[in-house]
Amino acid sequence: MTQSFVRVTHLDEVDHKQPTYVAIGSFDGVHRGHQALLRRMAEQAHAAGRRAAALTFFPHPRRVLQTLPPRFYLTTLDERVHLLAEQGIDLIITHPFDDEVRRIRAADFVDQLLAALDMKQLWGGDFALGFRREGDVPFLRQQGQEKGFTVETIDGPVMWNGDMVSSRRVRAALEAGDMAEVSGCLGRHFCVRGPVVKGDQRGRTIGFPTANLAVWDELFLPGNGVYATYIWVRGQRRAAATNVGVRPTVDGLKLTVEAHILDFDDDIYGEDVRLEFVRRIRPEMKFGGLGELKAQIAADVAQVKEELAL
Repeated sequence: MTQSFVRVTHLDEVDHKQPTYVAIGSFDGVHRGHQALLRRMAEQAHAAGRRAAALTFFPHPRRVLQTLPPRFYLTTLDERVHLLAEQGIDLIITHPFDDEVRRIRAADFVDQLLAALDMKQLWGGDFALGFRREGDVPFLRQQGQEKGFTVETIDGPVMWNGDMVSSRRVRAALEAGDMAEVSGCLGRHFCVRGPVVKGDQRGRTIGFPTANLAVWDELFLPGNGVYATYIWVRGQRRAAATNVGVRPTVDGLKLTVEAHILDFDDDIYGEDVRLEFVRRIRPEMKFGGLGELKAQIAADVAQVKEELAL
């Protein structure tokens, strides 16, 4: 259960100073590595009677500093905030990252943290702050000795299945459709959220109506294919066979996320739903016609039922 928390979008909006432990990072995906750091910090902060804060940048610094593909993020910003709060964080700062912030010297940013938060501990992994990443851990520890805070890190990277957990690893697994790898690194199923919008309704004509989700156009999606998923509709979890792709059999061009909800035919247009990806059934394929497509979807549904033990 998510505890109560305060969310602001800039250090200037923090309404009162109190002794604070703060973790800084992009925290894209809030994977197992992020969770280990944040939970340890929150536990120690609360044991000492301190506030636990997380400062996360949006947009992602790499989005500002590099040329990246349109779909990059592992969660929406709102979902990231929710996941941060689940780790026991009391104050979440979704700080903007732009050219002005990029040029702030590390020592100046430390001074801003001290002024706004009364920072007592600064937490992070393999991270650096400030212009050209000059504020690495040794630099920050020297700043701490001079200005009255400590720098804390966790001992070594968090591993899963023999390799280090990272956002980059999650993206690679998503692209490959390896949902077991994704779930292992995240500690939960990968999710997408969005309202149900009208599509071309072709699925209904062949007996497999689908809910077409309008997902954020910067969200990284699983590789094209058919997936065994759970969909949350009106507070209830249902099984679904979900296609991510361009629907080559019907000459589709636009990337879509369409879920055929098993044993369900209510009108849910305009309603917000959440999809949890469990396993990829097959890659996206082009068929000779709607008849072949219909037969394959029937086989996909049967396999989804088997995968989800229905």
